[in-house]
Amino acid sequence: MTIDTGDTAFVIISAALVLLMTPGLAFFYGGLVRRKNVLNTMMASFGTIGVTSVMWVLIGYTLAFGPDLAGFIGSLDWFGLAGVDGAASAYAPTIPHLSFCAFQMMFAVITPALITGAVAERMKFTYQMIFTAVWSLIVYYPLAHMVWGEGGFLRNLGALDFAGGNVVHISSGVSALVACILLGKRKHSDVTRFVPHNVPFVLLGAGLLLFGWYGFNAGSALSSGGLAAGAFMTTNTAASSAMVSWMIFDQIFNGKSTALGAATGLVVGLVAITPAAGFVPVWAAIIIGFAASPLSMFFITVVKRIFKYDDSLDVFGCHGIGGIWGGIATGLFASSSVNPAVTNEGVFFGGSLILPQLAAIGITVALAVGGTFVIIKTMSLFGKARVSERDESIGLDHSQHGESAYPSFTGLD
Repeated sequence: MTIDTGDTAFVIISAALVLLMTPGLAFFYGGLVRRKNVLNTMMASFGTIGVTSVMWVLIGYTLAFGPDLAGFIGSLDWFGLAGVDGAASAYAPTIPHLSFCAFQMMFAVITPALITGAVAERMKFTYQMIFTAVWSLIVYYPLAHMVWGEGGFLRNLGALDFAGGNVVHISSGVSALVACILLGKRKHSDVTRFVPHNVPFVLLGAGLLLFGWYGFNAGSALSSGGLAAGAFMTTNTAASSAMVSWMIFDQIFNGKSTALGAATGLVVGLVAITPAAGFVPVWAAIIIGFAASPLSMFFITVVKRIFKYDDSLDVFGCHGIGGIWGGIATGLFASSSVNPAVTNEGVFFGGSLILPQLAAIGITVALAVGGTFVIIKTMSLFGKARVSERDESIGLDHSQHGESAYPSFTGLD
């Protein structure tokens, strides 16, 4: 194993791009909520950067990628990053072990931040941070090890997840659904339609997410060669296809193509291509992206209304459903001609990859549901995770942080 400076630079830059996605998420989510809750919503993402980064250095990396224990978790051999240094590792033979650790840390940062969108406008900030820490410990680290770790159960099963369909999006999306149901609906959500207070913020956030996502997916090649180039192209293609698809369906069903819809379609396409980015041909990315938008739209506009759960910012509809579709699509379109690591090809190429993909999705859903349920119920034993009705009425910016994003605003929203 020889360190390649070009690959190292590529992965470090990719790590920085992935980190940028979390502030991008803050703007995306912040624009979607009411103005009295924008700072609290953005702080949920920014606070996650601090909590998860410290945890990653202390115990997160060793539990996710450390020497295997029974296929489900890593050992504590690398506690505090002991032994993780500038030498190469089995995970990436041409970059320093520490570079791989830093890159993976950014995935651990953004994943629990995604969940905060489902409980926006009603969960206490301190409880959000506690939830983030415990959820990382009992859901994210074991799942990352099972999917990506040496000796991981789902990895040995043959399931493929290039950049986080299971680990990032299905886990966070399903956890978001469980959390918002257990926490309860926002006040007046049954009788009032809450309107995004700043759509330009949403577009800015979507743009930052798109920019960072190239590091997310292309960087997961862990070298600056042809595989990274392919992942870059499938990422852009699926995102663009999904955005076009959303605009078309928006026009058909609502008579207008909206900026909010275009931004949502873009993100849904990025979610769907994430598990498949380095495994499928570019033409397949068009199909994956185009199909992602109507699937997500159906869950956001129909299923959510039927079951009446208050997923504030549609985390499940975007990330949960988009991630599940992406995992299935990997089982349909993965090809060894794109990536030699595909030893069992997708259905369209005569293989049976769909079976381990479905198994991995099912296990991910079960872990996310069980882990989130236990965390929320346990937290409730120590006090209410939800803010009081008064605090919810005046807004979480003031009640949780003593601040206001718009101090000159005196109206109601």
